[in-house]
Amino acid sequence: MSIVDVIVPCYRYGRFLERCVASILDQGLDDIRILIIDDASPDDSAAAAAAIARRDRRVSVIVHSVNQGHIATYNEGIDWVEAPYMLLVSADDLVAPGALKRAIAVMEASPAVVLTFGGWAELDTGVDHRPLWSALEAQMLHRVPGWRVEPGARFIRRTCSTAINPIVTATAIVRSAAQKAAGPYRDALTHAGDMEMWLRLAMLGDVAETHAIQGIRGVHGANMSLHADDILLRDCQQRELAFETFFSGPGAALPDASRLRALALRRLAEQAFWTGQAQRWRGNPASGRDLVRFACRLRPSLLVAPPVGHFLHAPRAGRRLAALLGDTGWARALPFRTAAKAGRSPSPP
Repeated sequence: MSIVDVIVPCYRYGRFLERCVASILDQGLDDIRILIIDDASPDDSAAAAAAIARRDRRVSVIVHSVNQGHIATYNEGIDWVEAPYMLLVSADDLVAPGALKRAIAVMEASPAVVLTFGGWAELDTGVDHRPLWSALEAQMLHRVPGWRVEPGARFIRRTCSTAINPIVTATAIVRSAAQKAAGPYRDALTHAGDMEMWLRLAMLGDVAETHAIQGIRGVHGANMSLHADDILLRDCQQRELAFETFFSGPGAALPDASRLRALALRRLAEQAFWTGQAQRWRGNPASGRDLVRFACRLRPSLLVAPPVGHFLHAPRAGRRLAALLGDTGWARALPFRTAAKAGRSPSPP
């Protein structure tokens, strides 16, 4: 039996498969299994996966005849898992050198830990990854970052206090029994299912975090579009649904569930408000208007007063705030003049 099972969902990412799977096989673990699930890709993904499987007995392949979507593919992979530990990594991402061994070691030493995650880096998929690999390996020879283990309830509070997904999926190595107990990914959460899953897992045990780089996000044209202005609202809506789903399900059992839910939605509203202002300033009034409306629906008090306190936690906040609000009515209510257009810092009256 393997000690870790790795699921590699793939849709139209056949050109990245070789490098992704190599990063897993090069972890120095013989007792490992990899399942590539091709979701009816129109490219050569199925052929690329089959070629990899022929070369290494640790790799198996499932090819869908009809596209089922990534949520169903994730859940199919989870059903396949038999090893004590598991990882789900997209075909365009990479597993950092030594990541699996580090995560397994902390879970072996701390049986209460159900979820591990760590640092991450971005790498253009067209760039040779070997220099980065050498740098990461050299770094580990000099200093191996330790793990910070915290109770799941504290991790949940921390996530609610930021309303931001704290974990890059390629770094999330999980105790399989906890993953199966947590249940499947939710069909409705097409863009925030991972964040809601981390919250569910944290209900079942401790969470361990390391500053060591555990995963690499591949950057390319297809996923760079995920940062486009027209999906900012959808991202906010999905995070709202993730929190609502969690707190109407397992999270309802938390003693301070109502307070945490309110905190998460308040932070989300503040983020949406300032993102909306930024969109207006950048010349995207429709996107900005929709985000501000979303924010005010979650927190009606924003109709009369912007969440200045939230924004001021950011670096160089005064300058950035002035720049964002220079063309809005909110600027007149602030206790300083905005001089962003002239390229000067805001000054007191």
